[in-house]
Amino acid sequence: VQLQAFGGGLVQPGGSLRLSCVASGLTLDYYSAGWFRQAPGKEREFVAALSRSGSYPSYSASVKGRFTISRDYVQNTVYLQMNSLKLEDSADYYCAAGRSVISTSIARSDMYAYWGQGTQVTVSS
Repeated sequence: VQLQAFGGGLVQPGGSLRLSCVASGLTLDYYSAGWFRQAPGKEREFVAALSRSGSYPSYSASVKGRFTISRDYVQNTVYLQMNSLKLEDSADYYCAAGRSVISTSIARSDMYAYWGQGTQVTVSS
């Protein structure tokens, strides 16, 4: 099982990036998928997640209205569209997948069994 995250980079404040997370060895149809991030010196925090059905996206308060999580069942990929980026969005972003994630715990990192490597997002002028 492998999750490969990519799409990070350097962007100016107010800009946009789209992160992708490609799954292999598992079919995302049967998993909840999430994005977390970790800035230097800080704990990993929840960003966004999507239930298995894809019908119930969840977002942290800090990104709601600016970020959109989506999935492509055919490509077995989860995306995170990030708009109106702020300096404080700079972090390593990780995608994760979990089969037994309940809706009330979708923001908990320990609910996810599989993790991708981080992709770095730097927002700077």
